[in-house]
Amino acid sequence: MSILIARIATQLEIPRRLRAVVRARESSLVALAALVGIIAGIVVAAMGMSVELLHELFFNLEHGERLSARLTLNPYLAVCVPLVGGMVMGAASEIIKRWRPEREIDPIEANALHGGRMSLLGSIIVAAQTVWSSGVGASVGLEAGYTQFASGIASRIGNAFRLRRGDLRILVGCGAAAGIAGAFGAPLAGAFYGFELIIGSYSPNGLAPVGIASLMGFLVARQLEPAELGVVGPEKMTIAGHDLVLAATLGLLAAILGIILMRGVAISENMFARIKLRPFLRTMIGGLCVGLMAIISPQIMSSGHGALRVAGMLDLSLRTVAAVFVLKILASIASLGSGFRGGLFFSSLLIGALGGHLLAVGLTMIWPTVYFDPNAYSVIGMSALSAAVIGGPLTMTFIALETTGDLWLTTAVLVAVIISAQVTREVFGYSFATWRFHLRGETIRSAADIGWMRELTVEKMMRQDVQTVNATATIGALREIFPLSSTAYVIAVDEARRYVGLISVSDAHAAEPGPEDPIKDFLHYRDDMLLPGMAVKEAVLAFDRAEAEALAVVDSFTDRRVIGLLTEAYVLRRYSAALEGRRRDLVGEE
Repeated sequence: MSILIARIATQLEIPRRLRAVVRARESSLVALAALVGIIAGIVVAAMGMSVELLHELFFNLEHGERLSARLTLNPYLAVCVPLVGGMVMGAASEIIKRWRPEREIDPIEANALHGGRMSLLGSIIVAAQTVWSSGVGASVGLEAGYTQFASGIASRIGNAFRLRRGDLRILVGCGAAAGIAGAFGAPLAGAFYGFELIIGSYSPNGLAPVGIASLMGFLVARQLEPAELGVVGPEKMTIAGHDLVLAATLGLLAAILGIILMRGVAISENMFARIKLRPFLRTMIGGLCVGLMAIISPQIMSSGHGALRVAGMLDLSLRTVAAVFVLKILASIASLGSGFRGGLFFSSLLIGALGGHLLAVGLTMIWPTVYFDPNAYSVIGMSALSAAVIGGPLTMTFIALETTGDLWLTTAVLVAVIISAQVTREVFGYSFATWRFHLRGETIRSAADIGWMRELTVEKMMRQDVQTVNATATIGALREIFPLSSTAYVIAVDEARRYVGLISVSDAHAAEPGPEDPIKDFLHYRDDMLLPGMAVKEAVLAFDRAEAEALAVVDSFTDRRVIGLLTEAYVLRRYSAALEGRRRDLVGEE
C-alpha cells in the first residue's frame, strides 16, 4: 500500500517550470484556491449524500428525509444500528491503528506545527470514519470530515507545487473555509472560519484566496446538494432593547454550557480509557447509549440538521425541547467519548438553538407581558454556544447573518458571541479542538504558526567547533593555551569528556589567583546546560534562568557529553529574525 501511495504521489509531481510560475505570482495562489474551493464543494456534497444514503439504508427513511427530523423511530433500528455500527467503527479503527500507528493531523495542528503539511490518505480515512459515524446515527458533526478532507486535498496540491510555508498554510485554510461555506451555505462564515480557526490570523495576502475558495465551495455545494441551516423564522424576527441585554446573559450561559460540554467529552474519554476495553467494545457501548436515547428522541441522532429545522419551524412542547436539549448533550458526550469520529460544531448548533428556545419560553412564562421571540433566541443561543465550542466569534456572527438575513438579530448575536468567546477564553482557555490537543500534552491554543519555533532547535544554532579543557588544568595552563583573542568561552570537561562547567577566557586572564590554582574552583553554570533538541523558546528561557551569556550543549543530562556551545546573543538574533519573517508573511511583505 505504501508503495502504491508513493507512486501516486510521484505522478502528482508538478513540472518545475509550472511550479516556478505559481510560486512567483500571488494570482496563481488565488487560482489554486479556486480549484480547492471547487473540490471542497464536491467533497461536502458527496459526504452529505453518503450520510443520507446510509440513513435511508439503515433506518428505512424515505429519500430526502432527515434522520434527526423524525419524531419517532423504530426502536429496534434505533438501538441496533448504532450498536452494530459502533462495533464496525471500533474494529476498523483498531485495524487502521495497527496499519497507521501515527495519529492523523487535523488542519489546525497542521498549520500550527507542520507548516500546513497534512496526509491526504489520513484525511481520507478521517472523512470516511466521520461519514460512517454519522451514517449509523452517532451524535457527531460532519464538519470535522469536511474540513479534514478538503484541507488534506489542499495540502497535497500545495505540496505538489512546493508552495512556501506561508502560502501552504493559507491554502489549507482555503480548503477548510470552502468546506464550511458549502456545508452551511454561508460563504462569509466559511471565509472567517478559515481565518479564525485554521490560519489563526487575518492577513491581506490571504484575503483573496480564502474568499474565492469559500465562494466556490458555497456555489458548487449548493448546485450539487442545496441545503440551508434551517433556524430561520417564517417572518422577520423582533429584536428590542431588552433582547440585547438578555443576549449578553445568554452569551455567559452559553460559555458555561460550552465548557461543561467540552469537559464532559474529556471525562467520557477518560472513563472509557480507564476501563481498558477494546476499541470495538467502546464504540459499541457508545452506540448503545445513543440508541437507547434515540428511542425517546430520534432528533439526537447524527449531526442534527433535521432537528435544527424542527426547532426553528415547529411549535414543539416545552417538555420535548427540554428532553432533546438534555439528551443531545449526553448523546454527543457518549459518541465522541467512546471513539466515534466527528466534531462538536453541528451538535453545539442544535444544543444552543434548543437552549435559546427554552430561555425564551421560560422568560415568557415569568414575564407574560413582554415578548421574547423563540426563533430569535434560538439563533442567538446557537451562535453563542458554537462560539464557545469552536472559538470563532465572527464565524458564528456571519452564519447568523447569512442564514437569517436579519441585521438587527445579528447585532444581538454579536453581543452574545463576544461575551461567550471571551468568557470561555478567560475561564477555560481552549476551543474544543485545542482542548483535545491539550489533553494529549500539546500546548496549541490556536492555529497560529508556532511550528517554526520547534523546527529552530539548539542543534541547528549551536557551534560544534567548541574549545575544551580538562577540569584539572590550572589557570596558568588555560592562559597559555587560550590567549585573550583566541576564543570567548572554554568548556571544562573531566577525563571521560563529560561537562563540568564553563569559563570565560577574559575572566581567566583577569583572575586574581596564581597561575598554579586549578580552574575548577572558578567554573560557572555547572548545572546549566542545553540539549540539542530544545526549541529556540526553550533555549531563551534556559538563558534567562541561568543568567548566562553562553551555555554548553550536551547530548543528555545524564551522560553530559559536550557536543556544542550556544550564545544568548546568537539565539536572540535568530529568534528576532524568525519573528520578523513571520510578521512579513502575515502582512504579505516581500
